[in-house]
Amino acid sequence: MMTALAAFFTLGTAPVWATETTEQAAVDTITVTGRFLSIDQLNAVKTPTPVLDVPQSLSIVTRAQLDDQAFSSIADILRYTPGLAVSQGEGHRDAIIIRGNQSTADFFLDGLRDDVQYYRPLYNLEQVEILRGANALLFGRGGGGGVVNRVTKTAQLDENFGGLTSSLDTFGAYQVSGDVNSVLSDTVAFRVNVFGEHQENHRDVFEGDRFAVNPTFTVDLGDQTQAVFSYEYVNDDRVVDRGVPSVTVVGGPDVPLDGYRDTFFGSADGNYTTLEASIFRTRLDHTFSDTLRGNVTIQYADYDKYYQNIYAAGFEADDNPPQLTLDGYADETARQNFIAQGNLVGEFETGPFSHTVLLGIEYGDQSTSNARIDNTFATSNDDRDTIDFSTPISVPDYAFVDTLRDRESDVQFASLYLQDQIDLTAQLKLVLGLRFDRFDVDVLDREAVSATDDGRRGRVDEEVSPRLGLIYKPAENVSVYASYAESYLPSAGDQFLTLTRSTPTSTGTEDIQPQRFENTEVGLKWDFTRNLSLTTALFRVERGLFTSVDPNNVSQVITIPGSVTDGFEVQLTGQLTEAWTVNAGYSYLDSTIDGGGFDGNRTLQTPEHMISIWNEYQATDQLALALGVTYQDSYFVREDNAVEVPDYTRVDAAVFYDLSDQTRLQLNIENLLDEEYFPDAHSNDNISTGKPLNARITIRHRF
Repeated sequence: MMTALAAFFTLGTAPVWATETTEQAAVDTITVTGRFLSIDQLNAVKTPTPVLDVPQSLSIVTRAQLDDQAFSSIADILRYTPGLAVSQGEGHRDAIIIRGNQSTADFFLDGLRDDVQYYRPLYNLEQVEILRGANALLFGRGGGGGVVNRVTKTAQLDENFGGLTSSLDTFGAYQVSGDVNSVLSDTVAFRVNVFGEHQENHRDVFEGDRFAVNPTFTVDLGDQTQAVFSYEYVNDDRVVDRGVPSVTVVGGPDVPLDGYRDTFFGSADGNYTTLEASIFRTRLDHTFSDTLRGNVTIQYADYDKYYQNIYAAGFEADDNPPQLTLDGYADETARQNFIAQGNLVGEFETGPFSHTVLLGIEYGDQSTSNARIDNTFATSNDDRDTIDFSTPISVPDYAFVDTLRDRESDVQFASLYLQDQIDLTAQLKLVLGLRFDRFDVDVLDREAVSATDDGRRGRVDEEVSPRLGLIYKPAENVSVYASYAESYLPSAGDQFLTLTRSTPTSTGTEDIQPQRFENTEVGLKWDFTRNLSLTTALFRVERGLFTSVDPNNVSQVITIPGSVTDGFEVQLTGQLTEAWTVNAGYSYLDSTIDGGGFDGNRTLQTPEHMISIWNEYQATDQLALALGVTYQDSYFVREDNAVEVPDYTRVDAAVFYDLSDQTRLQLNIENLLDEEYFPDAHSNDNISTGKPLNARITIRHRF
């Protein structure tokens, strides 16, 4: 910890992509001074509001930042974002911990829900927006700790341009991507982003291949109306790696197995996942007048996901030879999402007060089929088998034969939301908002069908989610805010497949009220200059009754009365000098279980302290250097606090050299000091190992 703090104060304070990184801008006839999230950019707040006037903590990761740090995944971004931690996701999906709350579904694409469990590519993004705190008013269910919104590139009507990027790292992984924009006429433009990669890393077995393409058309329909048509196809095929098990420590919590950073605890042939996703989107924007504008977006997405794996379920290091217990299963999901959303943004005055009003409606229909099939080992005739540990691991013969879950669900939701930002005086602003959601889930559980049970489960929830914010601006470049917001998550869970019926000895999720989140926050935002900004936030997140995986039986779900997270974040971003740019952050999270058998324990995978810093220095007109540091405190894997993952400090670096105005050569070095560490986990015996010292060389050409 002291090493990390020394690095933090030596390199400069501040949090990573702190929120404000763009220049002054104009939105058609609505002119706003300051950095803002624009409705034109499909960004998260849906109104042309300066970031300085948003009463919550948020971060914006720009395209330039994605490129400079050679980020290739959502996890890469979050490791450099305060207040967020990464969960392993069983080696086949994005999973995040925001302010002590875990989610695999609080992801959005241009403001619309993108909740299937998969690894989201970054090749076609303008920026990534990370909003922290309850966000039901803008996003609906979930989002109790926050949300991640990806903003995609669209065809531009004003110029032709293009770019090619290729990279290769020391493990043998490589990427190639292209971005071409073509103006076809005065009113039509076409843009296509394409991406392909081969994945390798330090693990003995891991590899994968991913391909994606995203064509878009922009059409100026005249009369202040513009349409954007988009299609994205993603194909991902990779090994499922669930890391290493834990070992017993006398007198303390267990710890990850050390010394086997490269060893693959699974089946070289049987651990894999495949994904095919097709996402169609149409957006129509219309300006009615200087003070009224609106948009409608319709999205249809089809996802087919499959994964199967053998993984460590226990390890006895003291036996001779050590004993390794293996388990496994296969899982398949097909989902179709239809979502339609409309927004109206108006500006008007009532007496001395100015108003910016957002009125929105949203409708969605999500159909899902999911099945889970348990494995059977030939040697034990059971779904688990204990073997002598050796490297490489010799996995006994197995087959996936026993159906554990076979369900279909249909979710329909309808939402109406209204928000008014009122300028009470030149210095004081009030934000008031309400959202009404009707969430109707029907599940067919085929495994529950019997002579007395038709297997049908269902629940309807109607929820009102408020938002209240007060902003005081003692100067044009300073704001002090206080906010309160609520969010909820239906008892069907973030993947809405967990509805069960009550039994005499337990409470079924069909009878459980939605999980509730309350976020109370005060903060300060200060633009020292146009290019240097500070933000701070002090907050409390209270979560009601929720479900989690039983640490002693991962196939079972348990209920936990609630949790409370008290925290603090500070961010500084921008130019310290003309040559030196810094993006850095610090977060403190005191997150504990409130009630039940785990009362007082830490919530899962929530480090108390996290620090991130990225410095870039423009040494000459052609040469730039960068140095980054991330520190993550120790954390407990599950709510039982039986396994503790140690803290770590990782140092990254980069060198940039402009061969010409159009061509850049870039070298990124990860884990410069070759730290052995465990960055994330899923369960007490599935803990990821960090990559050793490695490098990636990239060449970018723009034309």
